[in-house]
Order: sequence, then structure tokens, then C-alpha cells
Amino acid sequence: MADPYRVLGITQGAGIAEIKGAFRRLAKRFHPDLNRGDPAIGERFRELSLAYDQVLAAAVHKRRRERAASPCV
Repeated sequence: MADPYRVLGITQGAGIAEIKGAFRRLAKRFHPDLNRGDPAIGERFRELSLAYDQVLAAAVHKRRRERAASPCV
């Protein structure tokens, strides 16, 4: 698979809201139910979904690490 950030069209420093927005925009465009009869669209949608899962998991993990490292006041 290609770089998941490139697949979604975002930078590596993208926040969770930006990741979700990019996925939703592309999911509407490449959803198989909206493009019946084109197997390439289904494959593209699967690639988008996999990239979204990977990037979102990385962003959530990064946020948790940052919160754990920040000093409590």
C-alpha cells in the first residue's frame, strides 16, 4: 500500500479532525454504493479505509503519549 497520508491527501502532522474530514470527503467520492459496477472504485475505497484506520490510530496514540508526558498541574 502507498503512504497512508498521501492516500488521504494530508500531512503527517494532521489533527484528528483533519484526518476525519479528509476521509469523509474521499469516502463520499469513492463509495462503492455511489459508483456501482466499477470494481476499481471498490478497491480504492478499501485502500482509503485502511489508510484512515492506520492514520487515525497513529494520531490517537500520539495524543495519548503527549497527554501522558505533560505535567499535571
